[in-house]
Amino acid sequence: MNSLPLDGLTVVSLEQAVAAPFATRQLADLGARVIKVERDTGDFARTYDSKVNGDSSFFVWLNRSKESVVLDLKSEEDTAALRKLLEQADVFVSNLKPGAIERMGFGAKDCHELNPGLIHASISGYGPGGSYTERKAYDLIIQCEAGMLSVTGTEDFPSKVGPSIADISAGMYAYSSILASLIQRGRTGKGEVLEISMLESLGEWMNQPHLFAKNGGMLPKRSGSSHASIAPYGAFPTKDGTVFLGLQNEREWVAFAREVLNDEALGTDPRFTPNSQRLENKAELIDIVEAATIQLTSAELIARLDAIGIANAQLRNMFEFDAHPQLKERNRWREVTTSNGQTARTLLPPSMPVGMEPRWEKVPALGEHTESVLAEFGIKENVSVTSS
Repeated sequence: MNSLPLDGLTVVSLEQAVAAPFATRQLADLGARVIKVERDTGDFARTYDSKVNGDSSFFVWLNRSKESVVLDLKSEEDTAALRKLLEQADVFVSNLKPGAIERMGFGAKDCHELNPGLIHASISGYGPGGSYTERKAYDLIIQCEAGMLSVTGTEDFPSKVGPSIADISAGMYAYSSILASLIQRGRTGKGEVLEISMLESLGEWMNQPHLFAKNGGMLPKRSGSSHASIAPYGAFPTKDGTVFLGLQNEREWVAFAREVLNDEALGTDPRFTPNSQRLENKAELIDIVEAATIQLTSAELIARLDAIGIANAQLRNMFEFDAHPQLKERNRWREVTTSNGQTARTLLPPSMPVGMEPRWEKVPALGEHTESVLAEFGIKENVSVTSS
């Protein structure tokens, strides 16, 4: 098998919850060695739930292929041990409370004195500087602050997005920025400083509704599964359920009117073309579309939509997603070993080069690698906290 892109790279992380662990797990997928430094009680995501053979679903998702080292960073001995690890590392990732990493003596300036080539990546809620820097930031909080709840849900009820997208967005920007910094270090030989905020990461994803509102002079409405700028788009009833569909252009509208609505004249009706007119007359349009789709079964409607190249879907729950034919046909599922030696089914990462398998090792038990890692790095074994 070909070597992975990040083989030989060492990442040290002081991480918890979702954002930083998501970034470092993706580095591990690509071959990096990730040494996860935890306190004696562990990353608190370990106990978010116990659904996966006693392990947390969050922790299994985010921490395969890592090594867990337990250190007490209130002790001089263990602080010196972390310093020794960072002297030999390529990347340092953290997402502790604002200011915590600096108070420990591991801010970017301190770390670059230890290791000028170190890429120092910190993830926080709001970023350093500014009146919000010290405020606590969880996923729901950032979804609110970035305006996500203002555009998600129904007109009467704002809703948070189910997955932890504020954390995920920050983790993705940390991951991609680290990869870019590794390229830059290859040119300059010098490390980089990355400061990733959850607010700015999710804010980037909110730029389109912001542009819509700021330049259009009106706030986008919460519209459930429909779309503020495209029609018809969303959920439509059938004889035996619901089908979700979305049109993107006038060619699709003409075909939709002919093949689904059975009224070719609607394709050029000035009430419904172009898209801006469909939005203007959306209530009338939806009545017409629903009157047609309710006459068909879901299978019949999907067949018609597929025949004319219009995107569509049926709502899948997690059990149905697990059985998705496309993922099965592309062989995307694998078994990962959890911390207690059992296995769980999880997806391959989407970012692997074709023909390569990711690094695929077990989810670590708390402190499982403390003794072996410290011995390897030439650190005394009598640090304050030993492996659990």
